[in-house]
Amino acid sequence: MKRLLLTIVMLFALAVPAAADDWGDALAAYNRGDYATALRLWKPLAEQGNAWAQFSLGLMYARGQGVTQNYAEALRWYRLAAEQGFSYAQWSLGLMYENGQGVPQNYAEAMKWYRLAAEQGSAEAQRNLGSMYENGVGVLQNYAEALIWYQRSAELGDAVAQYYLGNMYAEGKGVPLNYTKSLTWKKRAAEQGHAIAQYDLGKMHFSGEGVPINFVEAHKWFNLALAGLPAAAELSDLRARWFDVLATLSSVMTPEQIAEAQRLAAEWKPKPERPPGKQ
Repeated sequence: MKRLLLTIVMLFALAVPAAADDWGDALAAYNRGDYATALRLWKPLAEQGNAWAQFSLGLMYARGQGVTQNYAEALRWYRLAAEQGFSYAQWSLGLMYENGQGVPQNYAEAMKWYRLAAEQGSAEAQRNLGSMYENGVGVLQNYAEALIWYQRSAELGDAVAQYYLGNMYAEGKGVPLNYTKSLTWKKRAAEQGHAIAQYDLGKMHFSGEGVPINFVEAHKWFNLALAGLPAAAELSDLRARWFDVLATLSSVMTPEQIAEAQRLAAEWKPKPERPPGKQ
């Protein structure tokens, strides 16, 4: 699924399901890529009403792991878990409705399931709600409401929400324009490894937007952004533009400044704010 990025290892790290032996064997099989065994062990648990197992099957059908990819079947298992109040499944069901996977695209249904998950503390669902309010998707555009949901998600440590919140402050959407607060939120996202936030942080240090001009810091963040940008073909133009900005910056720096920026980038380590498996 387009934004379903959590791995199965993370998702189940906090679980304590019934039928622990079968569960553990299924998880071990999944982790070693033996999807047929994982499916065989999880399916009886799912049929008995175990929400974790139902969600697991939904994920496997959505990804085509051990089965032919089948969004309709993924939707069925997600719904069974979601109707039990399982927030991972509610969020996933919302994604399927938003993206029209296995079901006609339906933003109202997406909002419904996101909200149910968000009210249980799902940072991803809170962020998705914020995005729908910001962009007026399935709901009247409402920057104030978007800000509320982004803030909740950002405070839980969601890097994407932190970046979006930083943009809200940078553009004065729902709040007075505030480059200092924009910098604060984008830096939190950047420190977690969010490439676009890193690039924006570089621009802010380059131009002195919300922070004193600092070419070394700007160069460091541009380098990190380029290193963290996925090597997807559709991002090639973006990558080229970022390289051009880095070249422009480098042209006004001394060799010593560039060396210092490269050293800082090489020593940088991401600082995740959320424990593995926390939705």
